[in-house]
Amino acid sequence: MLSETDAFPEMANRPTEPPEDPRKQSFWMPGNYVRTVHRTEQSFRACNDIVACFVERAKVEKQYAQQLNQWSNKWKSVVDTRPLYGSLMMAWQCFFTSTERLSALHSSIAQSLVTEEGERVKTWQKETFPKKIFCGFKETYDNKTSFSRAQKPWSKKLQKLEKVRASYHKTCQKEQAALDKERQARESSEMSEEKKLKITEAKEKATEEKEKVRDRYEKMLEEVSSYTPRYMEEMEAIFEQSQEEERKRISFLKQVFLSIHRHLDVTNNESVKAVYSELHQTLMSIDEQDDLKWWKNNHGPGMPTDWPKVEEWAPPVKKLKRKKRDQKGKESRTVMIGGVKVKALYDYVGEEGDELSFKSGEIFLKVEEEDDQGWCRGVLSGGKEGFYPANYVEVVESNI
Repeated sequence: MLSETDAFPEMANRPTEPPEDPRKQSFWMPGNYVRTVHRTEQSFRACNDIVACFVERAKVEKQYAQQLNQWSNKWKSVVDTRPLYGSLMMAWQCFFTSTERLSALHSSIAQSLVTEEGERVKTWQKETFPKKIFCGFKETYDNKTSFSRAQKPWSKKLQKLEKVRASYHKTCQKEQAALDKERQARESSEMSEEKKLKITEAKEKATEEKEKVRDRYEKMLEEVSSYTPRYMEEMEAIFEQSQEEERKRISFLKQVFLSIHRHLDVTNNESVKAVYSELHQTLMSIDEQDDLKWWKNNHGPGMPTDWPKVEEWAPPVKKLKRKKRDQKGKESRTVMIGGVKVKALYDYVGEEGDELSFKSGEIFLKVEEEDDQGWCRGVLSGGKEGFYPANYVEVVESNI
């Protein structure tokens, strides 16, 4: 089995960069407060990203709603042509009704994500991130100015301390070089005593210089250390103020996320529960006995049937042409005052809107004489007036 080094030789041989000194990354070091300062801009961009993110999710919800509707419309038309019936057909159709309700729900979710949550974040963002002319956000400018003002004295002292430290280390190097030279001189038998004495004097001078610089270094370090508590107090006060602003932002966005969650969490939506509850009840109401009975009564032995029997003859009806009928309406007609009672001899179903329909034995009034096409005008007991074939009735009473 290959070791990790054998399998990935390039990765194994890649030189590792020396880890960065964490002390230099500390908040307290000069200029490192900018990460906190830039947090305002980052929060503003995060709001833009949140709005864009859920506007895109709203599009997904809207597309899903449209797809649900398309699916429902497609299969509803198919189902109507399939040989299912009764409660089974109703159950199948209930899926489409439920889908249409779910489609409406997801459409409302899409609308809420944009008009409610999106606008809510944008309004809050506008109020929370006021801008200062030519200086970006006011909060960024204020924090940067405050941090810089608080850090400036300490930073200057730190720069002085660094210079003294560098000087001290340089004198230490000189002293070490002088010590090495003195040791070599002592071990040398060829060097004159006078020269050895000068080397010793140079070493003592280097040591004296080192001690002087060390003294300045310690005094400068003491000055920096004594100022540090004040520096820390001022920086922490500004930082905590920035933290409070960020806390408000986090709290607001938490409420936004919870609100978005309520919109998206359809598992706890009462209307969704109702949809699936009704669908389940419809599915449970599928009754094979009722369906079989329906089929028997509509397509089987239970269907009503006109068994063979004597069928009375009904005289043929001469159809009245529409143009002649319209023309007849324009001409003067012989109208009977009060009308004449007639009795229907046969059933008749009017084929045109201006024709009467009646059953055999029904009595109504004839109000106009028969025309040349064998039609009369009459009025049924319900008040409807229209044409009927004259040979389908007989007079039962003369008009007095």
